[in-house]
Amino acid sequence: MPRQVDHDQRRRQIAEAVWRLATRGGLEDVTLRQVAAEAEVSARLLQYYFGTRDQLLLGALKILNDDAEQQARERLAMLGDTPGMHAIVRGVLLELLPLDEERRNRHLVYAAYFVRFLTDPALAEVAHDAPLALENLVAGLIAQGQETGQVPRNIDAAAEAAFLVAGAEGMQSSVLLRQRSAEDAIAMIDHQLARVFTTTNGE
Repeated sequence: MPRQVDHDQRRRQIAEAVWRLATRGGLEDVTLRQVAAEAEVSARLLQYYFGTRDQLLLGALKILNDDAEQQARERLAMLGDTPGMHAIVRGVLLELLPLDEERRNRHLVYAAYFVRFLTDPALAEVAHDAPLALENLVAGLIAQGQETGQVPRNIDAAAEAAFLVAGAEGMQSSVLLRQRSAEDAIAMIDHQLARVFTTTNGE
């Protein structure tokens, strides 16, 4: 009997080839032929799964985002059954830093996509809403912290969330460039969270 093909696995194989090429030299000059060679598939098979070069870049980005969300959920689950809001917000923010090989490679790929985000409407649409969605998530967690007495009522949850997310995202490049250590970046996040979470109730 003919061997069945796992189409999701084949798409991932091709997406991972895009990511490797992105981390080695960016995406501006990457061709379908290069991706096919890196993935060890034919150019025809690559086009079957993704279509054009732009569709390939978009598809690889969506798979990367799905991976990032899954990895984040797994790490947050490791906080235990009843983590406090402080621990959850901290965990969310740490996902924005290249703290291990998996996150470092992911953020390198995002960096390679950056120019494309500025010039490609389809990719820009994928990237556009992500920071706001993350800010809303963090703001909601801070608001829950207010309800449970972990955060003072006078804290502006939305403003703090915007600041925390922007700060964590802003440290990505400095950690990638080794201008700042991962430990220093974590310490800065912890310093800012200490302003917001003034009690350990629920930790």
